Amino acid sequence: MKLDDLKEFDASKYLVDEESIAIYVNEMLESGDLKALPLALGTVSKARNMSELARKTGISRKGLYQALSEDGNPSFDTVLKVMQALNLTFEIKQKQVI
Repeated sequence: MKLDDLKEFDASKYLVDEESIAIYVNEMLESGDLKALPLALGTVSKARNMSELARKTGISRKGLYQALSEDGNPSFDTVLKVMQALNLTFEIKQKQVI
């Protein structure tokens, strides 16, 4: 088997319920990578329904795909709109020091 024969992993196929979505987004947030949250939201958006999300946020499908892609740089407003449309929220907590 060649490396080219392997299919690309698509996490959106495994985000089947609210719990798995929350765990996935939180893990991506905890990674500390600034690109992780928009990418996670893009993956969740694909799992849910990008057209419905576009309707709820008032942002075009194309705009959502661009903003939530690896090369995207969404505004905080866009991130909040997407999170609200996906019934997600931020919770600010003090980081535990080890």
